[in-house]
Amino acid sequence: MKFSKLYSAQPHNLSGSIVDVEIDISRGLHSFSIVGMASKAVDESKDRVNSAIKNAGYDAPKSKNEKLVISLAPAELKKDGSYYDLAIALGYLISSGEIEFNPDKKLFLGELSLDGSVKPVHGVLPIVQAAKENNFEEIFLPIENAIEAALVDGIKIYPVRSLKDVISHLDINLDENKLIEVQESTKIEEIVETHNIDFSDIKGQEIVKRGLEIAAVGGHNVAMFGPPGTGKTMLARAFSSILPTLSRDDMLEITGIHSVAGTLENSEVLTKTPVRSPHHTSSYVSIIGGGTNPRPGEITLAHRGVLFLDEFPEFDKKVLESLRQPLEDRIVTIARSSGTATFPASFILIAAMNPCPCGFYGSDKKQCICSAYDIMRYKKKISGPIIDRIDIWLPVEHVDYEKLSEKNVSTKISPEIRERVIRAREFSKNRNKNNTLNVEINARDIQNMEFSSDVRKVLNNSAEKMNLSPRAYHRVIKLARTIADMESKKDIEINHILEALQYRPQI
Repeated sequence: MKFSKLYSAQPHNLSGSIVDVEIDISRGLHSFSIVGMASKAVDESKDRVNSAIKNAGYDAPKSKNEKLVISLAPAELKKDGSYYDLAIALGYLISSGEIEFNPDKKLFLGELSLDGSVKPVHGVLPIVQAAKENNFEEIFLPIENAIEAALVDGIKIYPVRSLKDVISHLDINLDENKLIEVQESTKIEEIVETHNIDFSDIKGQEIVKRGLEIAAVGGHNVAMFGPPGTGKTMLARAFSSILPTLSRDDMLEITGIHSVAGTLENSEVLTKTPVRSPHHTSSYVSIIGGGTNPRPGEITLAHRGVLFLDEFPEFDKKVLESLRQPLEDRIVTIARSSGTATFPASFILIAAMNPCPCGFYGSDKKQCICSAYDIMRYKKKISGPIIDRIDIWLPVEHVDYEKLSEKNVSTKISPEIRERVIRAREFSKNRNKNNTLNVEINARDIQNMEFSSDVRKVLNNSAEKMNLSPRAYHRVIKLARTIADMESKKDIEINHILEALQYRPQI
């Protein structure tokens, strides 16, 4: 009977937390306890570990008269999930003297089935990154998580199928089959994204397409409004086809986020721009994130991508108002009694809405049946602060039937637009010292921008006539800067200011 110490981990917010798994066995009446702020899922591991050890061919803890204490440290971290099963089982076998190996600089991760097989877990990528930062050299985890884990260079990844596989590899008293290390060969190759909808599939709407191209260059938020059936949803779905492909760092970041959230399919690397489109009946927590142990919501799952909110005014008022911080600061902070979590939320918002409850206010195709009060109440669902944070407001009108009946040209135009977007972003990055998108330019950088006297006069006179808030004033400048970047112009000109102003809402 002896003491043993192994290492495991779990995701905490969007990073990994290393946990010491300490096992002590002493003589006495049988007991099996887990301490260290363990949740119900962790406490249930006692039965999983007992059966897994028995079915691996070793004496199970419950078959012996001994006192078994398992401590998960640090104690102040709430332990949740089934991440610790493999470490607990191996620690028990070391303490009971049934196997022998050196656990130093090794990390064990995985849920045990009753038959001893190892099942996959969520949040592996941030855990492996944390293990590398803490100087671990080897990590043993479920084979289903191996591809995701191998994205991190500089640490040996051993995929395992069962508890017996790990024992055969590590026990110094055995000379059996050894596990094969996953090589650092999981390289993210250049991805050619395919999209179901191309901008060439959408008839007309040239003004809207121009506005969406500007949004793609500068990362600006967009709202489209118009009668039902005019193509707002289709335009929003085509938007991702003109966005640049993700960088390797962005792929790793969003893969880690989706891994923690449990939305990563088959542990594959996310190489495409994330596009999230929650229904307007979605709850506050599902959109913003939260819970007893805060988890990312849709706005974080849309990080580095697009958040499409169809029927924008129909979302709960609490949800709409909670978008203020992420739209401004590109993060969302969730405070709970147990602590505070800050999640990234740098996305492009695409909102779609009707001009009134029936959808036909101002339409020349069908008469609106809404009262003046209904229209006013509908518009008031979107507050001034939210309107201010949306840079581009685009009317989506009916397209003539003659235009709709035209035969579609096979040539796709989204790749051409994407190339223009990439060139404009490169021009912008060469000018911005911190290489941020124009929507992220801060107030100090705006104040340092040089304007000609004519440009400044047009801007200030227009802002006064339109009664722009200081925030909207700055956002007009950012939008004008993006339009200038699209023309590779060093300075903002009057036509850039005028085009930026025309995208402000007439509300």
